[in-house]
Amino acid sequence: MDGATIKKLYVNDKKSSAEIAKIFKCSERAVNYWLAKYEVKKRSISEAVYLKNNPSGDPFKIKPVQNLEDAKLFGLGLGLYWGEGNKKNKNSVRLGNTDPKLIKKFLEFLMRICGIEKKKLRFGLQVFSDMNTGRSLKFWLKELREYGINRSQFFKVTVTPARSLGNYREKSKWGVLTVHFSNTKLKKLLDGMLPL
Repeated sequence: MDGATIKKLYVNDKKSSAEIAKIFKCSERAVNYWLAKYEVKKRSISEAVYLKNNPSGDPFKIKPVQNLEDAKLFGLGLGLYWGEGNKKNKNSVRLGNTDPKLIKKFLEFLMRICGIEKKKLRFGLQVFSDMNTGRSLKFWLKELREYGINRSQFFKVTVTPARSLGNYREKSKWGVLTVHFSNTKLKKLLDGMLPL
């Protein structure tokens, strides 16, 4: 068993201790011994899970701002996330709103500036019980058609009891759509850019 090879497999190839142990037909304890001997810091459980879920690397790549149009979109996207996004969830970037134009701008920010793949996006739709769920879903699918979003990317629609007072009906005529992109690393990066 070669300690330098073990280090390379762990650090460069991002293999886990268990995977390396299988390669060398030895115990994880032996692999951990060599990693300690070579002063390799072990990954945390969350880092190991992230690597397992993203074996090809990060599913995003933040684009450097190269022109005024990019700068505007970057500022707008970050501003929308700051004002309308869900900062409590630690594992995903989320933004919910009733305005299709606002949702589309945020999608543009995620795809053009953050470099995420549209197929990795998920959507949650919340409607009130006195609304037509099917019509609301069709509305949002039509609005997002230009981005290649399809029905399989939607979670089950959440139906909330209707309120009797206020002007909620006009404001949320088609329900509240929430954009989800599950990635702890991008979440931390965006949160770190906010002046909190």
